[in-house]
Amino acid sequence: MCKQQHSIVVIFLTLVLFVGGNPGILHASSGRFKNLCPVLEPIRKEYRLPAIAAAVIRNGRTVALGAMGLRKIGSGVEVTDDDKFHIGSCTKAMTATLVAILVERGELRWDTTLVAVLPDLAEEMHPDYRNVTLKHLLAHRAGLPPSEKTWPKGKSFMDMHNLLGSPMQQRLAYAEMILGQEPITKPGSKYVYSNAGYAVLGVIVEQTMNTAWETMMKEMLFDPLGMTTAGFGAMGSPDKVDQPWQHKFIDGELTPIEPGPFSDNPPAIAPGGTVHCSVKDWAKFIALHLKGARRGKTLLKPQTFKVLHTPAFGGSYMSGWEVTKRDWAGGDVLTHKGTNGMNFAVVWMAPKRNFAVLVVSNQGEGNVAEACDKAAWTLIEKFLLNKEDKKGR
Repeated sequence: MCKQQHSIVVIFLTLVLFVGGNPGILHASSGRFKNLCPVLEPIRKEYRLPAIAAAVIRNGRTVALGAMGLRKIGSGVEVTDDDKFHIGSCTKAMTATLVAILVERGELRWDTTLVAVLPDLAEEMHPDYRNVTLKHLLAHRAGLPPSEKTWPKGKSFMDMHNLLGSPMQQRLAYAEMILGQEPITKPGSKYVYSNAGYAVLGVIVEQTMNTAWETMMKEMLFDPLGMTTAGFGAMGSPDKVDQPWQHKFIDGELTPIEPGPFSDNPPAIAPGGTVHCSVKDWAKFIALHLKGARRGKTLLKPQTFKVLHTPAFGGSYMSGWEVTKRDWAGGDVLTHKGTNGMNFAVVWMAPKRNFAVLVVSNQGEGNVAEACDKAAWTLIEKFLLNKEDKKGR
């Protein structure tokens, strides 16, 4: 955890636009970063969050980082810059990136259909799903149920946790159930945000490669990016405060949730939102997409990133990104929020400005979204905008 500065003047002196040669800026390549704690702590206190952490990426580098607060309320144990935070549905962009890696390797195609890639489920699959493609799933256009109806009809959260077999087998069982139901809308016709769609994407990559989604995420994405803190599910160990605990409101009181197998969504829908990592490591993934959007040399080809970042079917969503416009970004921004109800994460990426900001908290309900948005906007103002830009929020 960063130590709070003694003078408010330091807050404003430290939050300056990145300019080459400025001795106050610490470069990611040196392993040191600008201290964001003086910015984060007032926001954390204002909104009474257990903890908050953030990172700023500029010109392809993480230039600022900070984490403030407690791993668990009442514990007195402070968070650190290396602590792991749950990023919820921001996992979707990672699953989409894994799909893209397999497309580049020739294992899949963007227009691969469900009936072609999941032939063992063809008989049980509702006929309307047979010609659904990877692009439909990536854009939430497959007709699968919305996230508030993630579980198959007649099934519950605990039913999905109690599915038999390995996580890979559980996801296949889930896909068989969910694809056997009638679509909510005609596939391709309407945007419906769906955790089920990304769960099915996880099944597709698993059945294609005969390897668990978690293993491929580690070997094809986390390891190449040096994301050593990345993992899945609730952070930390039961009966210990070795990582941030998740928090939710129970009977109106913010309550820490002990880590355990039932302290996150079930493995059946993991590809839609169960990744955790340090904010520093999440920034490595965001920097990958920022560089890819600017046609830089990365894990994937520029044309592949263009597919990942370009909304399909006339909408504004693709591959784990909501694409919109902001004046401060000079055009398109790619953004996403994530929560499992016990944590919150948000990222804003502005390719034309070669800039991104990401904020996380170990609280998932209440005013946390407002708090994280305030932190993100404060960092955008301080690290990106000049006086002429500020009116274009």
